[in-house]
Formats: sequence, C-alpha cells, structure tokens
Amino acid sequence: MTWEQQQGYGGGYGPPQQPQQPQYPQQPYGYDAYGQPQQPYPYQQQQQPPQYVDYGPPVYATAPLPVVEPELEPEPETEPPSEPVAEKVVEEAPESQPAPKPAGRDRYFDTLRAVALIRVVTYHTFGWAWCGMVFPSMGIMFGLAGTLMAKSLERPAFKVVKSRMRRLLPPFWFWGFFVVVAMMIHDWMPGWQIIFWVVPVGDPPGNSWGLQAWEILWYLRTYLWFVLLSPALLWIFRKAPIPVLLLTLVPIVVLKFVWSGPDNRFGNALWDLSTYLFCWILGFAHRDGVLQKLKPFLVVTLSIAAIAFGGWYAFTHQAEAGGTYDLDESPLAQTYWSAGYVMLLMWAKAYFNIDFAWLTRFKRLDRVVTIFNSRAVTIYLWHEIALVLAVPLTDQFWKVPAFEKWLPLGSQWFMFGIGWILIAVFIVLCGWVEDVAAKKKPRLLPS
Repeated sequence: MTWEQQQGYGGGYGPPQQPQQPQYPQQPYGYDAYGQPQQPYPYQQQQQPPQYVDYGPPVYATAPLPVVEPELEPEPETEPPSEPVAEKVVEEAPESQPAPKPAGRDRYFDTLRAVALIRVVTYHTFGWAWCGMVFPSMGIMFGLAGTLMAKSLERPAFKVVKSRMRRLLPPFWFWGFFVVVAMMIHDWMPGWQIIFWVVPVGDPPGNSWGLQAWEILWYLRTYLWFVLLSPALLWIFRKAPIPVLLLTLVPIVVLKFVWSGPDNRFGNALWDLSTYLFCWILGFAHRDGVLQKLKPFLVVTLSIAAIAFGGWYAFTHQAEAGGTYDLDESPLAQTYWSAGYVMLLMWAKAYFNIDFAWLTRFKRLDRVVTIFNSRAVTIYLWHEIALVLAVPLTDQFWKVPAFEKWLPLGSQWFMFGIGWILIAVFIVLCGWVEDVAAKKKPRLLPS
C-alpha cells in the first residue's frame, strides 16, 4: 500500500475517512464543473477539496481559509504509523518482496541423513571401529525413516507401501543389473534365488568377486521389511506407545540368549529387524509427539543407561565380534548404543524445536544437504563400487612421475578423495533413476 493510500485510510483499517470540511462563511462561492475553485489556494494544488453547491458569484472571506491537517502528507519522524498500519504493512509485504520458499523437509533431519551417509563412506574406506560409536549411522537412518513413514501413513496404507516400494526398487534394479552382469562375466550363474534381485526381502545371492558391492544390501532388505510391517507396527504402537517402545528392546535379547533364529535368509533378516526395531518405532514416537511429553530427566537417564550398556558390552565381549569393539559386529551392543543415541537426537529435536533453519543462509552447504537427501539411495548403492574403482584408478597415477612425486598416492585419504569424486560421477550418471521412481522430471542434479 502506498503512503497516499494509507492517508486515505486515516492511518488504519476500515473504510476511508472523509476529510473534515472547513466551515466557510455562508457566502456565494463558485466552482467549475470539475470541483476546482476558479481562483485556487495553494493547499488546493495538493488535495481535491470537497464538492460544494454553486451559490452564485464568489464573495471572499475576510479571514484565510483553514488548512485541513489530515489531508497533508505527514513527516515520518513526527507521525510514525500507528500499530494497525504496521500490521497492514506486514500483510502487504509479500506483494513487494519475493515470496518465501514453501516449507519443505526438516533440515535437521536432512542434515543428520547427510552426515550418516558421509560416515558410512568413511567407515567403508578406513574401517575405523570407533566411527559407529561417534555416529551410529544406520540407527539414525532407520529412526528418520520411521518418522517419515509414520507421517506418510496418514494416507491409506496400501498407497503408502506401494509408493515406498516404487521409490526404492527402480534404483535397486538399475544398480543390480550392472552388478549381476559383472558377476556373471566372472563365472557366476544364479539359480531360483535370483528372485531376491527383483524383490530383496532376503539377501540376494552373488559370488565372492562382487561381495563388496552386494553385501551392503542388508540395509535395503531391512528397510523394505520395515515398510511392509509399518501399518501393523504403527497400529500396535498407538495402542500403548511407551510399553511398546520399551518392548522393542526385548527381541534382540531373546535372539542373543534364548533362541538365535534359523540359519538362513529369514534368520538374517530377523536379526537385523530386531537390532533396529527400537529406532524405527522411535521414529513413530517422535512423529506422534510421545517423546516431547516425556520428562527430560527420564529421557536423558534412560538414554545414557542404554548407551552405557551398549558400550560396556561392546568392549567386554570383543571376542564375540572378532576381537574388535566394532558395533557392526555386535548386534546387541549396536541395539542399545543406537537406541540411546537416537533417542537423545529425537528428543532434543522435539523438546528444543531444533530445525536447522539457519542452514539456508549457507547456500552451498544447503545445496550439498539437498543433493545428499535427494540422491540418498544412489549414494548408498554406488559408494562401494566407487571405492572399489578408486583402487585401480589410483594405481594409474603411479605411472605419472609428477603424480608419484607430489601426490600422496599411498595414503587412504587420497583414495577417499578419489572415491568421492567417483560418487559424484555416479550421482550425475545414475541419480536420475530416483527422479523417475518418484515420478519427477529426470535431472542430473536435484533442484
């Protein structure tokens, strides 16, 4: 709204206020057809005076006509806008400024997912056992997925499950085609188990040549089972949220000390489901606001207790995990460490209302987080192949004397950097499949 329009409204809301008419002597006074005096006064150059009836020949008053103050443009310093005007300006601001971006995904969760993927690549490059304790990526990713799944299940369950499978399977099929063909070239012939390369509800088969590529598929298999079970799990959880959440820590204890399950694909799936069941249901609890209602002292105490137990078991039972405290080699330790860690992250998000909105001020960093989340499946599937290819590619650098002299070719950090370059290449070449799976326009990089 312009300043002149505001003056027409008298400095506030409501219908325009009519200017106060000055009292004129009851003398004949003439105006032309357009309402302008035949001999205008200076103030009449600025504002159009009220209309009067023509009483005949003009007779001028002996005193000067009064100036109507409301019609004069006030100085901003002496007459600041009243509160209603300020509110009106706020409402009108979007018309003169660029419209803000619509609210999208939570940048706090998106940042956690991006860091989790970086941690996965780092662990598979260096093999550092402490990586899982500093940042338990898989537990965090299952917790975030559980939150999004609970949100999606506000729609019909069948459509949600169908949508999740549609977004997961095409990138998996695209990646699997190259892996399967490469293994067949290296003397591998699949049997009926190749069905698990179509729907990975069980571990897909393969040979030792492609082991490093397909051994990561346990995550997709576990995620797919959680998606299929989520409508029933969410219904059970909402019957008794806190008891159900605590009971999800029991299955892994049963598998560890009572019954280890069958020694087949179903048994492997059962172990992984039990390991991350608490994190998935914790996502439900966050979505439904259950965590926010809990007392901070209780949440912090239980979380620290779970982390302490998981860490104690990992360090005191290293023989069971091949002589290491690596959480990936100890399901029981992984369950409780991830449970306490993810609970703290989820509770802090709900209790302190953390959203990482400040991230949008750093455009490049925000762009990286967007790419990681839009291409999460591509990064996860292709990162092992990128690390495998980084080895022979690094060997080629040794043939160039200058590279051999000046580059740290023998360092794993160099291979780590080459691996990320190849991951970026795979994002550009293969990431568009995720757009097709999501029924979006294919792009080399997400917008």
